[in-house]
Amino acid sequence: MGPTPRAARALVLLAGFYLLGLFLLAALAAADWAAAVHTPGPFALKVFIVSAVLALPIVRGMFMLRTPPYEDVPGVRVDESREPRLWQIVRDIAQQVGTRAPDEILLTGDVNAAVSEDSRLLGLAGGTRRLRIGLPLMTGLSESGLRAVLAHEMGHYGNADTRLAAISERGRVHVLRTVAHFEERAGAKVSKERARQEKKAAAAVAKGRKAKEVDTTGTGVTYRAMARLYTAYGKFYLRATLSGSRRAEFAADVAAARIAGRDATSSALREIPVIDAAHDFYLNCYATLGVDAGLLPPPGEFLGGFRHLLAARHEELDALRGELPTEPVSPYDSHPPIAERVARIEALPDDGRASDPVRPSLSLLADADRSFAAVEETVLTPAALGLRRLDWPELVHAAMSVQTERSAQRFGALALGTAAGEDTSPHGTHGGGGTPGHGADADGTPGHGADARPGADADADRTSRPEADPEGDGAGAATLGALLDAIDAGALWRIAERLPRSAEAAAAHGRAAREFARPQLRAGLSQLVSAEYLRQGRARWQLSWAESAALELPYGHVDELPAALEAAVADRPDTGPLRALLEPVAAPETSAPAQVPAPGPTA
Repeated sequence: MGPTPRAARALVLLAGFYLLGLFLLAALAAADWAAAVHTPGPFALKVFIVSAVLALPIVRGMFMLRTPPYEDVPGVRVDESREPRLWQIVRDIAQQVGTRAPDEILLTGDVNAAVSEDSRLLGLAGGTRRLRIGLPLMTGLSESGLRAVLAHEMGHYGNADTRLAAISERGRVHVLRTVAHFEERAGAKVSKERARQEKKAAAAVAKGRKAKEVDTTGTGVTYRAMARLYTAYGKFYLRATLSGSRRAEFAADVAAARIAGRDATSSALREIPVIDAAHDFYLNCYATLGVDAGLLPPPGEFLGGFRHLLAARHEELDALRGELPTEPVSPYDSHPPIAERVARIEALPDDGRASDPVRPSLSLLADADRSFAAVEETVLTPAALGLRRLDWPELVHAAMSVQTERSAQRFGALALGTAAGEDTSPHGTHGGGGTPGHGADADGTPGHGADARPGADADADRTSRPEADPEGDGAGAATLGALLDAIDAGALWRIAERLPRSAEAAAAHGRAAREFARPQLRAGLSQLVSAEYLRQGRARWQLSWAESAALELPYGHVDELPAALEAAVADRPDTGPLRALLEPVAAPETSAPAQVPAPGPTA
């Protein structure tokens, strides 16, 4: 469908909104006339009031013509003098597409590229064009992949998608605004009626009478009925306009294949979901790792550190590239599924232009490090910009030490009965994320914890990280000592009863109950031991971009610690080996430390 038919359809759909409003206003006017002619004065007055109240949201939706202003996405505007190569490529691609180049280019901090246009007169006249390019997207794409993405965006300009979007956007805004007005009035009416009934019920109770149950079932029904009418039209409107948006994406993909080549376009489409998943993983597990400890990576590395992750985890990323994401299809999607887009592009005839993934697209920037630092200033909040900056190795050690200490304190408090009911077990503290640290296996021996892969879901980790505790050192040492003393006093299995248990474990008795509890006790005790090593300065977290961070223990302890933990939670507990390992040494050891995964729950 060409620009003219699409514009005509968008105008018809927008006109439908106004026709619906005029029809409803006419119906209200007819009701007023009938009430004035055929009903008594007081009833007619009520009809007039209801009509006026219902007509107000309709009129507001019809005649409040302003659409929301352009949202200034955080980013840095770069002119041609600052980024000549990037501008040259954008202008060349726009010329090949046969459209006007953007007036502004913004470098942003997200995995995205997008175009917009401040069109006028409902899209009949063009306006300022803006191109937004995310630095994380450039970090993961080759130069040929970026050319394909830019050709796709210029294809939107060439197909007048950005100009016609103004008409569709105005209709969506008006429908949603009108529905919101009716819902707001219905909610206010329900709240007022509820408050009235509750006040009446309280007065009845004060007088010794039985209060009636609050019932607002029929309150605001007229507002909700009007909202349902507009909601029905809104769904029709969204289905019609968003189906056009999906077709526009296919057309822009074809333009990209024509300009940049079939293979380069297909490769870029396959790469974008991988970059997006890897970037989410990086933000959750590296860039924001130290936030709860008041730390951030060096300036420019909050965004720029993504380069290290991509370089180190190429094998995992290759596995992700082999599987296109499966997305649920909805009539309200603005973009088709990636798999369908890739299939359509790869079905095109071979144009003889192979994809060239060698040269990174960041090479198009005059100074990538400077760009990362500049964009970072716009992406982070003022509070985040005020955090202390540390190099990556120091940041990982400090942040993971805070997490280890807090996890140990939580387990210790639960085991000693000072935090009853709090789930601080190794499997209930930080089970959902993927920070660059190892956890303990179910048996408490060092092993991999959460799924620390770019494709894993790391969102939960951001909300579960512990905050720094300046009083943690003394409290943690005392907790470990008290727990070992309690074990020596024969209280190990009473301690086990305080830990969270499954229904099966709670129903077990005797030896079976001990076997259920032993792995949890061993893993929790290993948390306390790791924290004690860190407090003594005898262990250190080591950064790794290729896998989870690892905790370096003193030489030989990596072999002795599992047996010592096993002895401490045996049927006849013996804490002697563990106490011997934790005994501070008089002088620093000269042998190379052994690197082991940290025992305990890190996300």
